[in-house]
Amino acid sequence: MKRLSVNSRGVTLIELIIAIVVVSVALTGVLLVINYTTTHSVDALLQHQAVAIAEAYLEETSLKDFTDPDTGIVCGSAEASRTLYDNVCDYNNLSQTGARDQFDQPITGLEGYAIAVSIVPQALSGISTADALRIVVTVTDPAGSSLTLTGYRTRY
Repeated sequence: MKRLSVNSRGVTLIELIIAIVVVSVALTGVLLVINYTTTHSVDALLQHQAVAIAEAYLEETSLKDFTDPDTGIVCGSAEASRTLYDNVCDYNNLSQTGARDQFDQPITGLEGYAIAVSIVPQALSGISTADALRIVVTVTDPAGSSLTLTGYRTRY
């Protein structure tokens, strides 16, 4: 029968405790990284949706007539509702909670976004303020981050 030496019987209590501490510290670090990644993974989605909403509002606004088709005035009084908006300036001071389509119908899943539109006459590369409008669309996502897109509509 072979006899075991004193050094080959197993691990001591101190070695076992040190191994448990090292493994728990490493596991804690890995779990913190996973938690951080999980909590911030939605940020990209919110930003992407905010960009899409802002682009949609900017495009809808800039595709409208420069002057009011009813009066021929550039920035007269706004129409009564968004479904009646027929020129760029009708969108001035538009403020909505929840994204809506061009027919003013709510878009499911985008209720937490706040949208604000501002229209300001502004000169642009040699075009006078009478012939250029600056469109500013600001979208705030449910997490509170804001995104602003700016475009111009000229009389052409």
